Amino acid sequence: MTETQIPLLPPEETDLNDSVTIDRPIQVVDLFAGPGGLGEGFASSGDGDRFRILVSAEAEPLARETLKLRAFYRLLKRENPDCLQDYYNYCNGKTNKPYSDKSEAQWDEADREARQIKLGSQAGDKELDDVLKEHLDRDHPWVLIGGPPCQAYSMAGRARNQSKADYKAEDDDRHFLYREYLRILKEYQPTVFVMENVKGILSSKVGEERIFSQILKDLSDPHRALGEPESGRRYRICSLVDPQSFGPTEDIEKIDPHAFVIRSEKYGIPQARHRVILLGIALDEKGKIPKHDLLNEIDGRVSAGEVLGGLPKIRSRLSRGGDDTDAWYDEVIRQLGELRSEINKESEKKLAPRMDIALSALSSRRLDVGALRVARTNNDGQTGIGPLDAWYLDEKLEYWLNHDARGHMPSDLRRYVFASTYAQAHKTSPKGHLQFFLSGLAPAHKNWESGKFSDRFRVQLEGQPATTITSHLSKDGHYFIHYDPSQCRSLTVREAARLQTFPDNYFFEGNRSQQFQQVGNAVPPLLANKIASIVFSLVSRMPRKFSRRVEGRLKLGKRKRALDLAESDERG
Repeated sequence: MTETQIPLLPPEETDLNDSVTIDRPIQVVDLFAGPGGLGEGFASSGDGDRFRILVSAEAEPLARETLKLRAFYRLLKRENPDCLQDYYNYCNGKTNKPYSDKSEAQWDEADREARQIKLGSQAGDKELDDVLKEHLDRDHPWVLIGGPPCQAYSMAGRARNQSKADYKAEDDDRHFLYREYLRILKEYQPTVFVMENVKGILSSKVGEERIFSQILKDLSDPHRALGEPESGRRYRICSLVDPQSFGPTEDIEKIDPHAFVIRSEKYGIPQARHRVILLGIALDEKGKIPKHDLLNEIDGRVSAGEVLGGLPKIRSRLSRGGDDTDAWYDEVIRQLGELRSEINKESEKKLAPRMDIALSALSSRRLDVGALRVARTNNDGQTGIGPLDAWYLDEKLEYWLNHDARGHMPSDLRRYVFASTYAQAHKTSPKGHLQFFLSGLAPAHKNWESGKFSDRFRVQLEGQPATTITSHLSKDGHYFIHYDPSQCRSLTVREAARLQTFPDNYFFEGNRSQQFQQVGNAVPPLLANKIASIVFSLVSRMPRKFSRRVEGRLKLGKRKRALDLAESDERG
């Protein structure tokens, strides 16, 4: 589909008669990179030749290992395609290390690209500065991307903080990690930046001021925000889904913060993930910016069933008393059979037959458990949606990666098999004690009937986009129950990754909990890819005279000399 071109505020549009020529990949610096969802979207834009990641910074060791492995894959594709099989041999379990003697140079290069850096620490800031000073070419356009950690802004994080008697938001350093992002804006002045965070940032406060208002003001003028006496490059902060934007010195009260929220399911992502994503565009010497496109809303929604239905069906495990196939099936059939015996076929005309169908399916006893690698067949994994299949599938993979189900206690198996059959019958996930109405379904929670925990157990519905994939998956799967009663389990890492739109050949390092953490914290790569297309088009419209040399003069306040230099450059 063609993305609709919608201008920003007309007074801010710049003259595009002399736009820049993109003759090399646009440099990208990725901060707080996680496993690389945002970076993957940029690095794969076009045919993978529009952007080049210069450095990715991530503090968590296993996320960094995932980031490094993906950087290695991209480097092989670009620089050493004859050795790309080394990556697949690792994914397919044929070797314990991703590289060979012939691809070791790319492995070392990936190590330099994907770095374990704790931003905000003295050592971490120095390492990043050293990389940027040595390798960033500021005479050419470059893009800063990333999302500062969101624990202090999320609803769950704020609820935890409020339970602490001595908690003060102004003393919580996590509220100000975006200032590390701001520091890079000030020092290195990118052409464009993309910053992501949770929706809760819109209502989060420090003292009496909303943190989001302060962030917009700071990002529009980083030098002023960090107390610099001279002004430097300034930015207009734009929405990617609405014509609204904010510039330096403008009235923040006229901004609708919700205009910056992207509802991912509207743009082809099989997940109702609502996130704040800011597009910062550098102002030229006249205080103007080029037009930029907005994300194009698609018709309909991509459902969880469309992206998960083609994956191999697997059962969960018994977490207690030892697991084997017969023991698991006996337990699940017993639990569902007891529940079925409690309901009347006349009063539960939809639920009773669904339970009977589930009991019949469970009696076949045909599913195996998952694993780090589950064998593929030729046609599995297809969504039936051409562009999505092209995005996800890779015929060189012999296995489904990270498709390993948790073990569950018998009491949770009872809840899961009930919830999934209920969802099939009523097309909605059951909520709270009124719908978990049969014996043995209520958890041992003193506030269960208060209504505060009505969503404690939630089925991801087959015919709708999933709810937001979160890092809480690393703790339990109660909120992410698979819609198929015959599998009776929570989602696997691979299923969560598919809902996040990670390609199937994206391998997550670490144990299962660490993998869930990485997937839940990421930006959906397919959404990032669509944003990258907008950024590429935007940079292509930048005036040619929009250069570091001009901006350097502006920083020193020598405006006329800078404009003279720009005109001289044009004539030359």
